[in-house]
Order: sequence, then C-alpha cells, then structure tokens
Amino acid sequence: MAAQKPKVVVTRKLPDPVETRMLELFGKETELNFDDTPFTADRLLDAMNRCDVLVPTITDRLDKALLARAGERLKLIANFGAGVDNIDVATANARGLIVTNTPGVLTEDTADLTMGLIMAASRRLVEGANVVQAGGFSGWSPTWMMGRRIWGKRLGIIGMGRIGQALARRAAAFGLSIHYHNRKPVSPRIAEELGATYWESLDQMLARMDVISVNCPHTPATYHLLSARRLKLLQPHAIVVNTARGEVIDEGALANMLARGEIAGAGLDVYEHEPAINPKLLKLPNVVLLPHMGSATIEGRIDMGEKVIVNIKTFMDGHRPPDRVIPAML
Repeated sequence: MAAQKPKVVVTRKLPDPVETRMLELFGKETELNFDDTPFTADRLLDAMNRCDVLVPTITDRLDKALLARAGERLKLIANFGAGVDNIDVATANARGLIVTNTPGVLTEDTADLTMGLIMAASRRLVEGANVVQAGGFSGWSPTWMMGRRIWGKRLGIIGMGRIGQALARRAAAFGLSIHYHNRKPVSPRIAEELGATYWESLDQMLARMDVISVNCPHTPATYHLLSARRLKLLQPHAIVVNTARGEVIDEGALANMLARGEIAGAGLDVYEHEPAINPKLLKLPNVVLLPHMGSATIEGRIDMGEKVIVNIKTFMDGHRPPDRVIPAML
C-alpha cells in the first residue's frame, strides 16, 4: 500500500478543501461524488470491488450481506462521520477490513445545536417566528405564545460522553440543574466540574426531569431506549430533545404522546426512519424539527474530512489509524 497510491472512492460530496487535499494526497484516480447523489446498494458494491479505501457516510448502509460481497482489494472503510451504526463493524472486522470514524470534531457543534433545540422547544421560538413570517403578529398580549422558563429546571442527559459533557457545560450557564444516565458514572473530577448528578436507573431519572436530551450512540443496546413505556414516565410538562440518532426513541410512541398532550414538546434533529419523518410530527405545533444538521458547520465538516484523510494516510503508511473502530468499542 505504501509503494503506490490507493484507489479511494468517496460516496458523497465533501467540502471543497477536503476533496482538494484528497486529490493531492491520493491522486487523480480518487473518485469523488461531485453531484452528491447517494449511492445505491449496487453502486456501493461496485465501489467495494474496485477500491482499496471506501469513504462512506451515514447514508450508506454497509450491512452484513453487502460486506460479504466486497472485493479482496478493499482494506479500509474510512467513515465520514462519528457514528458507525451504518456499518456492520463486526462483519467488517471478521473479514479483515479496518473501519475508522471521525470522533471528537463534532462535539461543540452538536452541543450548540442541542442547546438551541432546548431553547427553541421551551420558548416556542420556531412557532413564534412562523407566526410573524405568516403575517399573524397583531401585537403583544399577556397570555399569548407563553413557553416555559428553563432557568432552574432539571436537565436529564442520556449519554455523558463528549457531547453530553459539552451540553452540560452550556446548560449549567443557563441555570439548568444537570443530571445524567450513562453506562457508568463519569470520573469524580468531571462530575464535580459539571455539578452533575448520576442516575443509575434511567426510569427514575426520566420521571423527575423537565428536559431530556438524548446524546448516546445508536447501538443494539440503545435501540428504542426511550420506549413507549419509558416515555410514559415523563412528566406532562417535559420536553424531549434528540440530536444523537433517531432509533434511540420510539418515534411513533413519541408522536402519539405529543399529539395527546402527554408530553409538552420535542426538539428533533434526527429520526427513526430518516429521511422519512412520522407524519404526525410534521403537523404538531409543539415540535421543532431540523434536517439532521447537528454537525453542519463549515469548520466541523472540514475537520471531519481532515480526520478521514489522517486515517487513510496513516493506514497507507503501514500504521494503525488513530480512529479505528472495533466491535468491542460498540
């Protein structure tokens, strides 16, 4: 691999500086997706039989069946994204394929957007903006467009990794009390810094929070972690925010409870059957819906691309890529 440049296939349009750098490093044989048309399964299979390195994104489903048909030439799957739930990592590992991702660089951007959704859902910001833009604002009224104060409320964070901790720092500045559920408690130093209370029981935490934020990855263990049963534990004034993965929440149950007023509101950037969204959610005024834009900053996407490049270059040089993902990590 080190003696010659690898054949690299990129499945989606990446920021121009990233694509330029890839061409410089890996040569003109690098295949870029200039029109950003998502790959079909057949096109993915064709690419995996012609390239040394595949650079997919979360829109590319590399399941067991597809990976089983990959060519012998393929050696590295350098995912453009922090999550790898689009890849059957166990099958890839069993076939000798190295999988990498782009962790760390999306932390602050995603935490910013999560805090924005908490604000927007609590204070009805999008609903109010829509009224004004539709010409419906006729003047101030004491009882119109009332939301809920977030100062002094309890925030329950599900998943206290990098993003969860970054959110906790922001939320504390807004006067929220920080609580969290995780596979294990964070270190005493971090807990003290964040002023965070650990709940071993997710059920008990859900029943006592004003705002719930989902910040854990999607794995088999977290699928429908917020099930219909658990959603019913929430207080009627509670707000649910999700900037992680849609599959963590039973979207149908959430939509039904929001429609019945059993939960006060929601702010969602991800969806269970993305890009499809439950039709009920689209009709509800107490829901803020965004198009999976948690990492959508110029800086963040370029940083992601640089991570991909470092992983490929390190692999080419015969070393272990810094962001390798193995099944035991999931």
